[in-house]
Amino acid sequence: MQKGNIWVVDDDSSIRWVLERAITREGLTCKTFEHANDVLSALNSELPDVLLSDIRMPDIDGLSLLKSVKEQHPTLPVIIMTAHSDLDAAVNAYQQGAFDYLPKAF
Repeated sequence: MQKGNIWVVDDDSSIRWVLERAITREGLTCKTFEHANDVLSALNSELPDVLLSDIRMPDIDGLSLLKSVKEQHPTLPVIIMTAHSDLDAAVNAYQQGAFDYLPKAF
């Protein structure tokens, strides 16, 4: 059986560390990114099974990343995460094609 490949993009290194540990503990592979630009570059040569992205990041925010990803890879599931949950952002994420919108409760 093939392992799932999960990519995580978050500017907070502690969030990346926690998610990477949790994902690999479940037997999945995980690649982490600090910047959305790095994810967009990596998507030119490789596709994950799922992309988890923080919504608030410097340079390119999670919703802008979501839009770019969906334009080039419309079937790639993107899960948006946030420490600052708000209904407008959740609705916007779903309207732009997010697979899910999760509050960071960890």
